Amino acid sequence: MGHVHIIRDFESPQEGFTRTLRIYTPDGYDEHGEHRYPVLYMHDGQNVFAHPESSVFDTWCANHALEALVAEGRLEPWIIVAVDSGPGRFQEYSPWDEPRNQVKARGPQYARFLVEQVKPYVDRVYRTRPGPEWTGAMGSSLGGLISLYLGWQYPEVFGRIGALSPTVMWSERQLFTKWTAHSQKWSRIYLDAGSTEHIATDNVPLNYGVATREFYSHLKQVGYHDHEVILVLEPGGQHHEKDWQRRLPFAFRWLLS
Repeated sequence: MGHVHIIRDFESPQEGFTRTLRIYTPDGYDEHGEHRYPVLYMHDGQNVFAHPESSVFDTWCANHALEALVAEGRLEPWIIVAVDSGPGRFQEYSPWDEPRNQVKARGPQYARFLVEQVKPYVDRVYRTRPGPEWTGAMGSSLGGLISLYLGWQYPEVFGRIGALSPTVMWSERQLFTKWTAHSQKWSRIYLDAGSTEHIATDNVPLNYGVATREFYSHLKQVGYHDHEVILVLEPGGQHHEKDWQRRLPFAFRWLLS
């Protein structure tokens, strides 16, 4: 079994407060002292692992999903760095303002925190493979949006992007407007949603099934190929951790292989 190490009060000078990091190292990490590992960065870290100090009962159970795939020989071990959300989740995962919800974006500051603080720390302290083809970002909902933003804004850092039920329609679909060309970097992008998944926040309708399908088509139109991007639409899928937990093993298999 792997180990989850929790670091509290990790400074984020880009944002002006501290965060909690939950760092999973796979089974055998300490015994194999020369081996270097790829790293996946996940948002909403308090919901990522099956662990006594996770914040909700229905977490993604990402450690269990990864360990099962490694045991089956489908994946090599990865380090997972799960970053807890902070005060104002909508703001910190929003790359651009969303006037309909009175959300002022702090996503760029959060992204800089990951690129300038967290990743250098992880690469310094842990045995990692620092290149973009071995570095991923993954999240759901607005966490999926900020993951895609990281892939667009920092393709030289994050080569693998997992966006489960991503809120790509946020901020008047600015992600569509900004992402106008292939990054010309090594890329692998996983997109999914429930086929008819939809919610409303502050009476703003968010149709995830339709918007995720449209963003997949958009990426294909700007030059991403079938081996670089995939879309999974799950009949009956809802906007909930249990649904993301259910889809996670396939997402890991495609994104991290």
